[in-house]
Amino acid sequence: MGPLPKFLKQEPSGLKVSYDLFLFAGEVSGDLHGEKLLKELYAQRPDLKVVGVGGPKMRALGMECILPMEEFEVMGFIDILSSLPKLRRHFKKIQNEILKSRPKGVVCIDYPGFNLRLANALRKKNSSAKRIHYICPTVWAWGKGRIPKMEKSLDELLTILPFEPDLFSKQKLNATYVGHPLISRVENHEYDPLWHKTYGLEGEQQILSIFPGSREKEILRNFPTQLKVAQKIGQEHPDLTIAISCSDEKFRPLLEKENHLIVGPEHSYELMRASHLAIATSGTVTLELALHHIPTVVTFAITPLDVFLAQTVFRINLPHYALPNIIHKGELFPELFGPNLTEANLKGKVTEFMVSEYKRSGCIEKCKKLRSALGKKNASREAARIVLDMIGV
Repeated sequence: MGPLPKFLKQEPSGLKVSYDLFLFAGEVSGDLHGEKLLKELYAQRPDLKVVGVGGPKMRALGMECILPMEEFEVMGFIDILSSLPKLRRHFKKIQNEILKSRPKGVVCIDYPGFNLRLANALRKKNSSAKRIHYICPTVWAWGKGRIPKMEKSLDELLTILPFEPDLFSKQKLNATYVGHPLISRVENHEYDPLWHKTYGLEGEQQILSIFPGSREKEILRNFPTQLKVAQKIGQEHPDLTIAISCSDEKFRPLLEKENHLIVGPEHSYELMRASHLAIATSGTVTLELALHHIPTVVTFAITPLDVFLAQTVFRINLPHYALPNIIHKGELFPELFGPNLTEANLKGKVTEFMVSEYKRSGCIEKCKKLRSALGKKNASREAARIVLDMIGV
């Protein structure tokens, strides 16, 4: 009989360590980052055993999940409140699993409201696992009171925005900029040169693209206004083609209300690169569009109650909310949030990009500078290296 696999070896105490890492992702973006991180972890340590919470992409890599990511997906303050009992049950289950199995490290991806509480609970329970948080919470936007708590409860913070490490005391918490995951994703994408033929497009058509979101509620709240404005612009510019990006095939029925071109998720980057300009719901996609140098108008429709809670309870009051604008520290893309999102306002901003070459070229130059500011690090590879060093495998 050969030697036992690494993850079944006994610790000196006689207690079995069943795996090396517990990895948590609680939403779609976390699953995407988790997939890339897992690939790099396995590439650097093929015998690494990882268990945790993940979505379809992480599960497809063979990660054993004690709970599916889909159990944690919530949107907006009201959704979070109604989901609290379920999230509390899941929190207890995950905490007990980590304390029982005693992995060498716990890597939590984004999802800060849940994950930072988990890190603090593990610290209080004297867990021996290294507590690593990947993707810094937006403490620069709101919740600055989290900074000392993070410095106390985390062993390592991996950030994807270059200015974030400077927010933390180097004496209290090691915070490292590992690069933004989208940099390598965009650079390594193999663009299909014939993608347009799938949709009956000519190679040189002028395209106004719509990216309505990656969640159902985002789409329901933003897409009707986005589409109405695109149709009005199309009437004024008959040579313009309107193309709608479908982030997941399950959302296709929500987008098929009009006879417009719908581009599948497998050709999202091809659509970006071919676009003359875009309308996009705020989120990661806006940074992807910036990295493709596509002038974009950003929308984010939220309920009046969410606006009230954000402004009065959580005191979120930033000069900009779209990610490219935050990194740029100024307006790179026009953004229309909450009550500012009207058909008239959106049409005005889109029209500016249509008729003003000065506006378009200025936006494109800002996009190029943004790309340069993010650097060249491969975030997943760098994060994997640090994680493995932290847990000593």
